[in-house]
Amino acid sequence: MHGLFAVFLACRVEGTRRVNSTLLLDEAVLRRFCRKWRICELSPFGLVLHDDFSLQNDVDFLVGFEPEATWDLFDLIAVKAEMESFCCRRVHLVEKEALQNPWRRKTILETRTLSYTT
Repeated sequence: MHGLFAVFLACRVEGTRRVNSTLLLDEAVLRRFCRKWRICELSPFGLVLHDDFSLQNDVDFLVGFEPEATWDLFDLIAVKAEMESFCCRRVHLVEKEALQNPWRRKTILETRTLSYTT
């Protein structure tokens, strides 16, 4: 399976990391993807970090872009689609810079697991 992110549970298998019992993703793919889209931080959060995550669940990502990245809505749709193809499931993106609700921001920042950072 091709995958997208790294640095969660330390079950390493030659360049991959096991996120949980149902999701195994490729670190090299993550690095290429993040460089391509000028992502400086990518952090899964929510149900994907819990033991009851299953094949039917989507994956939530907190994403931070480099300041010079000026993506429009169509670009963000492309980022989401590419992530969904790597993860083989639906993906929800939350831009770190767009987190306005203080309660939601606090909850996400406290429960995320940093997967990629420049």
